[in-house]
Amino acid sequence: KDADVRIRAAQNKLTPPEVLAQLAKDEITDIRVSVVQNTSTSPEVLAQLANDKYVYVRESVAWNQSTPPEVLAQLAKDKSPSIRACVAENKSTPTEALVQLASDKDAHVHYCAKNNLSSRNK
Repeated sequence: KDADVRIRAAQNKLTPPEVLAQLAKDEITDIRVSVVQNTSTSPEVLAQLANDKYVYVRESVAWNQSTPPEVLAQLAKDKSPSIRACVAENKSTPTEALVQLASDKDAHVHYCAKNNLSSRNK
C-alpha cells in the first residue's frame, strides 16, 4: 500500500477500528502517530502504542486525553522527560500519577504536574 493512502486512512475518523489497529503496526512512525491522534482509535490500540520504541509515538499517546488512566500512569514512569511532561499536562492523568510527577527531577515535568494539580484544586 502507498504510504500516503495509509496516512490518510490513519487520519480519517471514519476508518474502521480494525483498520486502525492494523495501521498501528505500520513501520512508518507518522502513520502510527496519526492513529494515536485519531479520535476513533480504541483504548486498546492506544495502550499498545504506549509501548512504541519511538518517543514521538509515545509522546502522542501521553498527550491524548482518550488514553486510559492506567496507561498514562505507566507513561508517567517513562525514561523520557518529554513523555513525562506530556503526561503531566494531560487533563486525564490520574491524580496519583500527577503527585508522583510533581516531584520529578526534571524541572519542566515538575512544573507541568504542579500546574495540572493546582488547576484541579480550583
